[in-house]
Amino acid sequence: MLTDPELRSKVDQIWDRLWSSGLSNPMDSIEQFSYLLFLKRLDDAENQREKQAKRRNKPFEPQIKSELRWSHWINFKAEQALKHVREEVFTWLRTAGTEGSSFERYMQNAEFKISKPGTLIEVCNLIDALKISEQNQDVQGDLYEYLLSKLNSAGRNGQFRTPRHIIRMMVQMVDPRPKDRIGDLAAGTCGFLVNAYEYILEQHSEPDEQGKPQVIGDLLNDEEREFLQTEAFTAYDNDSGMTMLRIGSMNLMLHGIKHPRFFYMDTLSKSFKDEKSLDVVLMNPPFKGKMDESDINPTLPTKCKKTELLFLHLIERVLDMGGRCAVIVPDGVLFGSSKQHQEIRKKIIESHRLDGVVSMPSGVFKPYAGVSTAVLLFTRGGTTDKIWFYDMEHDGFSLDDKRQPVAENDIPDILTCWKNRFDADFNVQRAQRLTELKLQIAPLKAERLILLKEINRLTFENAIAPADDEPTRLALEADRQRLAQLHEQMAPLQAEINQLNRQFWVTKAQVKANKYDLSASRYRQIEQDEPYYESPQVTMERLLKLEHVMEAEVQELMRYIESK
Repeated sequence: MLTDPELRSKVDQIWDRLWSSGLSNPMDSIEQFSYLLFLKRLDDAENQREKQAKRRNKPFEPQIKSELRWSHWINFKAEQALKHVREEVFTWLRTAGTEGSSFERYMQNAEFKISKPGTLIEVCNLIDALKISEQNQDVQGDLYEYLLSKLNSAGRNGQFRTPRHIIRMMVQMVDPRPKDRIGDLAAGTCGFLVNAYEYILEQHSEPDEQGKPQVIGDLLNDEEREFLQTEAFTAYDNDSGMTMLRIGSMNLMLHGIKHPRFFYMDTLSKSFKDEKSLDVVLMNPPFKGKMDESDINPTLPTKCKKTELLFLHLIERVLDMGGRCAVIVPDGVLFGSSKQHQEIRKKIIESHRLDGVVSMPSGVFKPYAGVSTAVLLFTRGGTTDKIWFYDMEHDGFSLDDKRQPVAENDIPDILTCWKNRFDADFNVQRAQRLTELKLQIAPLKAERLILLKEINRLTFENAIAPADDEPTRLALEADRQRLAQLHEQMAPLQAEINQLNRQFWVTKAQVKANKYDLSASRYRQIEQDEPYYESPQVTMERLLKLEHVMEAEVQELMRYIESK
């Protein structure tokens, strides 16, 4: 998410300028921003290609006519710039895609709706101030994500606002390869597919001179590169206004996918016929939607109206044998007790191989939604023997509406554990470390219980002692200081124990015995500190002692009153 307050402020200003210019429909504002951002990024990409050509001492072959480039018209006077963009640049943009591509198809009816010259220049200057070319891809994606948050007022369901770090985690776990057919059945802005493409490029790139990873794909052969740019990625969305289809197509093209395969389609409907057409599915389908029974594709359970369940059935249908999936589901899918909930869980476990479940905390989708979610990872075909679980508690950001960066982040550990989940040495070392930590913390916990008992006693004694009873007060203070020290010593040990315990395995038999419940909380064993309870006998003795003290004080008070 976009955490830089300066960038957030500039995006807010862009939104305000578009809104005040008469674009009162949030979708219109986002669409116009997207067009301008696309033109800016095309110009940046052209600059980058020109620099690369110079470094290699090769002639530069421009892909865009100079008069259409952002850097050419941005310094025009406002009226001239608006006329040039509307009549020249936008006319070209409508046909900029490869013939027959989804980009060309959806851009044909695109409208440039900014009508005020001053608004165009102000918004363009603000986009320049974002310094897009200097930001990494995460920040560029987060700019979109933050602007899309404005759609809350338009009642959109927000399935496209998957945090970039969660997308990246899922992509790394499913590990797409150059020859895979990769799809998203409810794609929005195509964030999953863009990240999958960049992941494949990075995995097939030589590091730079400093040993840092690059995203250029120089180790791919020509056949693999052509397949990735023209056939590998398929996306679907049912946005009838075509805005998301245009944004998604622009996003794919900007990242080097020359022929975006992005289709206007409700993939749950009768119109969608694909079967066994994908090797990888990555998606975050819309939650809490309901389908009319008459609209549901007959290959899906027509009695099941919940979209989050229907999409799981659909994924199973479109995956080819051996195909892999990483999909976000609301927690209710994991433990729902209805027949439909249990049937889809049973089907995935009994007919396919459920590889993993990553439970995520409820704040991951804030400020847009507070729902708890999980990532399901499964492979079509095969059999489920045991299931790998990870109970995520931190994702590197605060779990409130602000979502500020924090030090606690389970995602690196999730990826390490997932990669090494079948490595016997890795798992033995992890178990040994857990045993070591428990041995280290055990005496500290034992001392803690003794201290709690003594603090409890001294607190009582101090409460009934005379005001000048200094030894009791000092002893109580010393024990409290020692308890604080103990907690400081125990905290890092307990934190590491908790981290190690977040990964665990559950057998198919265990899950089956629990009606195929897949919620991590049902199976994870959480070690709680042993609470201190005073014995009933000691409690009664103290009550009697307190009663005697109170009786003595009442008698003293009576004598004082009588003396007056």
